[in-house]
Amino acid sequence: MFKIAICDDEIFFAEELKKLISDYMMVKGLVYEIDIYTSGEALVDLGIEIVKYTAVFLDINMENIDGIKAAEKIREVSREVFIVFVTAYVNYSLEGYRLDAVRYLLKGNTNFVSAVNECVDALIDKLNYSVKKKVFDFKEGKREVSLERLLYIESNLHKLAFHIMEDDMKIYTMYETLNELEDKLAVNDFIRIHQSYLVNIKYIKKIVRYKLILSNGVELIIPKSRYTYVKQRFISYQGEV
Repeated sequence: MFKIAICDDEIFFAEELKKLISDYMMVKGLVYEIDIYTSGEALVDLGIEIVKYTAVFLDINMENIDGIKAAEKIREVSREVFIVFVTAYVNYSLEGYRLDAVRYLLKGNTNFVSAVNECVDALIDKLNYSVKKKVFDFKEGKREVSLERLLYIESNLHKLAFHIMEDDMKIYTMYETLNELEDKLAVNDFIRIHQSYLVNIKYIKKIVRYKLILSNGVELIIPKSRYTYVKQRFISYQGEV
């Protein structure tokens, strides 16, 4: 999953940038989360937790802790977080080189949208990130699905319901056994939590006694016989990402 932070004290611009990045992420079929911070202080206060972000889009010109100072603080913690500077000026090349910035995005540029898209492509390339897709022959028609957008599959009387996040949540159906799909999707971090549920582990938000909660708030039951296995798999996955 791409976790992105936008740090800009102009909230209108930050929301606009968030929408541009979101739109392109959707086109690419990627899973992402975007958080907005309205000051350098708020971002820097994260401390070591800044490493949860794949990339940070930093406005250079902010009061008190500006983008350069914030980037310096980030680099004290991590060299792996990608930094993208967003600025109305073009005279920060030396700082960008020193702080290993991926790109500069120039506010007000007539090609700003294409610059954002190219920047996202550069981030994907740097991560060697590939979106895994699979074609399913649904009752609603054959469809290529990004596995990162497939939250879970529910089985009911040999009919499978695929819960897929597109612009909003969609459900597609097909006739197949969950056992067959479990074998096909196991290497893609899907876990069988119940006889009737195959879940994308990256969407599990937390596990409480005999149930799990997905990131969209859906709760699914875990039988007592599978609880320890599911909990251990989830803990193991959290340690990997």
